[in-house]
Amino acid sequence: MALVSADTKIAELLTELHQLIKQTQEERSRSEHNLLNIQKTHERMQTENKSQSTCPSTSPYYRTKLRGLYTTAKADAEAECSILRHALDKIAEIKSLLEERRIAARMAGVYNDSDPPRKTMRRGVLMTLLQQSAMTLPLWIGKPGESPPPLCGAIPASSDYVAKQGDKVAARVKGVDGDEQWILAEVVSYSHSTNKYEVDDIDEEGKERHTLSRRRIIPLPQWKANPETDPEALFSKDQLVLALYPQTTCFYRALIHTPPHRPQDDYSVLFEDTSYADGYSPPLNVAQRYVVACKETKKK
Repeated sequence: MALVSADTKIAELLTELHQLIKQTQEERSRSEHNLLNIQKTHERMQTENKSQSTCPSTSPYYRTKLRGLYTTAKADAEAECSILRHALDKIAEIKSLLEERRIAARMAGVYNDSDPPRKTMRRGVLMTLLQQSAMTLPLWIGKPGESPPPLCGAIPASSDYVAKQGDKVAARVKGVDGDEQWILAEVVSYSHSTNKYEVDDIDEEGKERHTLSRRRIIPLPQWKANPETDPEALFSKDQLVLALYPQTTCFYRALIHTPPHRPQDDYSVLFEDTSYADGYSPPLNVAQRYVVACKETKKK
């Protein structure tokens, strides 16, 4: 019943999103006329200034006209921005409902073709899903003067943050050989009485469940940081991090080689590797979603 309700709500949100996209295009088309007027006004000013023998200047007429045109352009841009933010909210709500539906289906033992049970999932499929999850991580787009929130890029979670059921985290677990390692895991539950998480190893076909204290859990970013507007929300060059090694589900210590230059870029990192003379691997790309602050201070 809950699955049907979620499907209905998602269909409604998709319809609303479609309308918002249409409104965005209508708003953009309307504003283009005003932008064209601004361009033409500047061209007329340049033509008149060239014909003047005296020092060129902007006449009171053009100053007044341009002030009005730019005021309108600013209002148009703010209106379009408002619609786009509303659309982003709808997308976030849809993604949240899809995640809730996936968790409910897993709990009920019901699966569909796009979300098979992990016991039947081939490793290649899992790697593809992890890559898609990184690509679809939303980009934080703040308002002018607004600072990026916790869990945006390199900004850690607040001290009282509790990861939700279904959230992906880096979890420090003890292997069968007794060694500890950081793995990609999914939160099953959190107990406020014991302050401990139950998490599933994302790569153990649902068989490996771990009970871990909060200090052994690092929530993954919920937004990508935009290097062009919020560079302070990114790890800097030579900073020590934990990064998901490509084509695996384990996090290893690494140094940032090159931070992202554009919103869609990955980090370039150097993994600690004693098989190389300098102790580090060649640069490898890792998505923002899978790079977190390193809690360890000493190399074992």
